[in-house]
Formats: sequence, structure tokens, C-alpha cells
Amino acid sequence: MLALTYHDSNDVRVDTVPDPILQEPDDIILKITATAICGSDLHLYRGKIPEVKAGDILGHEFMGIVVDVGSDVNVLKKGDRVVVPFVIACGDCFFCDKKMFAACETTNPDRGVILNKKDIRPGAAIFGYSHLYGGISGGQAEYARVPKANVGPIKIPDGLADENVLFLSDILPTGYQAVLNAEVGAGSSLAIFGAGPVGLMSAACARMLGVETIFMIDHHPYRLKFARATYNVIPLNFDEVDPAEAIIENTAYRGVDAVIDAVGFEAKGSVLETVMTNLKLESSSGQALRQCIAAVRRGGVVSVPGVYAGFIHGFLFGDAFEKGLTFKMGQTHVQRFLPVLLAAIEAGKLHPNEIISHRLPLAQAAQGYHMFDKKEDNCRKVILTP
Repeated sequence: MLALTYHDSNDVRVDTVPDPILQEPDDIILKITATAICGSDLHLYRGKIPEVKAGDILGHEFMGIVVDVGSDVNVLKKGDRVVVPFVIACGDCFFCDKKMFAACETTNPDRGVILNKKDIRPGAAIFGYSHLYGGISGGQAEYARVPKANVGPIKIPDGLADENVLFLSDILPTGYQAVLNAEVGAGSSLAIFGAGPVGLMSAACARMLGVETIFMIDHHPYRLKFARATYNVIPLNFDEVDPAEAIIENTAYRGVDAVIDAVGFEAKGSVLETVMTNLKLESSSGQALRQCIAAVRRGGVVSVPGVYAGFIHGFLFGDAFEKGLTFKMGQTHVQRFLPVLLAAIEAGKLHPNEIISHRLPLAQAAQGYHMFDKKEDNCRKVILTP
């Protein structure tokens, strides 16, 4: 089969690789009908995530048709059309019982990314996301093996196009969890840092839940223009204004009720911070988090769906303490949110496909990565079809 494989930093290729086979009784084999390039895939592409090996198949946003099932699979059958959550969960462990599927204790044999780990177990395995997260082949391919198929893959009813539901795999539930963690609703104010796919899905979910005022912050004018037209946000360009200052001035000098950091650890920072990051003295400039802490009101919430790892430069913990802030963050418990989000799509309350800017065949996946990475041709989101 054809699959998008990692070779080195900024070097991914579509190669011919062996077809996947059933390995465990609760596996399924999926014929991929649609897959996407996620913003977090760019961390791998840029060489920012360790333990990615040459030949690894990338991709954790995918869906398709079931073509083979293991003997213990009892919720799916051949021919079912499903979307697959990016986290792989067993459904039976301590955390799965609490619906904290991203914290599943049994699916990841690798160490995870916690530095001061001690003997704590790693969180859930993730498709196509290095040998820190299980080394499971991803879905940017013609076929994929899906472990733990009784827990997670959701059947899609007829009448919904792939593009309407594909993002149930990651960015839509990630944006939804970010908004729930922010504890906002009707009449609230919210600032979203990052107008990439997760930031846009956060804005969509915030609007669905009745948030009144949404500020959106980014460096790219084309992203901000789209967000304003689609979700009626107040756009702020990081390169033109101090976002936190502008937000405070427009919220009676209090700040917003909550902020969402949808940027993560590759946030643009100062020259010194960039040098420190490149020298591995710090993992991130911390610029987005500092702005979040500054922009939120006292007693507010900082919700962090953006991926972070390691040390963060200039984390103003004293400011957070003085303002009495609450931080909520982590990988998304995708399985928990799939039924409610699928229902919202069916009811016309969410239209996640509207953020798609480019559609490419799988054979052109490497070009898609380059385009998405360089923000060429006003690229917002790339989907691939085998």
C-alpha cells in the first residue's frame, strides 16, 4: 500500500509499504477514505518530537471502511464506515472508567514525554506520533490497523460526507474540550491564541455554546480574516499589537473570562528565546502562555489544548498565583465527546468542514506538508484522499 512515511526533519515521502494485518483479537483493518494533516503533525515534520524513526507512518486524523475484524470485535463489522479517535484507549482501566481516555494506562508501552516521570505510567498511545506514544502506524495511508476497536471508532450514518465528520478524529473534540475546560458559556468572553485548525474549532464550539465575545490572536492575516468572517471573532495580529494589552483595554480593564492557548510549544518568541529553544535549553519560548496569563481576568481559566513538552521559558507562575488562575490542559479524551459532537453535526450546529482549504490525493501528501508548514496559498487545513 501507499503511506506517508517519515525520513528525517522536513523530509516525508509517500512510499510503498506492507499492508497492515490483524495482530490482536480486538483489532480492525480500515480502508482509509479520508485523512488529514494536523498542526501537531508539523512538530514531527520539523523534527521537534524525539523518537520518530525513519519509515514511521504518520497521521492521526483518519476515517474509512472496515475491511477486516478480529475475533473479539463485537461493535463493528465489515463494511461499517467509522471515524477513529487519535488516542487509543482500552476502555477498562482506572482512567478509562473515569472517561479520561487520553490517560489510558494500558495501550502505550513507551515512556511518554513526562521528564520527571518517576514510576508513573504513560498516557494513552497515539496513532502515528513517535515511539514515545506507542509507535503505532498512523492513518496517512491506504489502510490502517486500529487496535482496541471496541473502544473508540464511531460509526457514521449515511448521508454525512467524509469531510463533514473527519475532524471528529481530533481537532473538533480537541477544540470542544478546550472550550469546556475554559468554563465559558452564554454571555462569556474568551480569547483564543492561535487561529490554526484547533483554534478555529475552539471558536466554532464556543459560538455553539453561546460565548458572547471572542478575541482571536494570530500572526497570519489570512487566518484572522477567515476567523472573523466565519466565527465573528475580534481579530488581533500578534505582529501589530500587544494582544493582552488590547484585550484588557476592551474588557473594562479586567481581561477575558478565559483564554485558550491553541498555539503550543512552538510559539514564536524573541531572538533569545529562539536561540535557547534551538540549543535545547528550553522547549518553548513561552510567549503564548505569558500572553494568556496577562489577558485573562482574576479568577479566570487558562485552557491549553496546544501541545507542550519539557521546560517553558519565562513562565510567570507568580502572576498566575496573584490573579488566582485555574489551568486546565492535556490530551483530548476524544471518545467521551464523539456522540454529542456527531449529533451537533447532524443537527447543523457545527460545520467543521468549512475550515478545509486544500484537498490533495495521498500521493501528494509531502507537498501538503510543505504547504501547510510554510503557510503557502493561504493554507488552513489539508485533507488527503487515498
